[in-house]
Amino acid sequence: MANKRDLKKDINYVLGDIIEAVYVWEYSNTDKDTKKSEAIIDDAIETFDDLIAKTNAKDVENKKAHFGSIKKELEDKGRGLIDRINKLG
Repeated sequence: MANKRDLKKDINYVLGDIIEAVYVWEYSNTDKDTKKSEAIIDDAIETFDDLIAKTNAKDVENKKAHFGSIKKELEDKGRGLIDRINKLG
């Protein structure tokens, strides 16, 4: 089981890379509307805040299961955000 610090690093790296990918897309596509890409960034920030809050939760009985569910949620939401980036075209 990963410890809390490693989980927080994973959340930061994954969502930070997604935000960076959106910025690269915006820089490469200056002629396109950025409303959808800005929404992806906003969703990534909301996901970050939500997952960090869940990671910092104190009243958890089974930490292994709790951290496992957070990791699964990070994977699912990360894939969803990446799919949205790929659809920006």
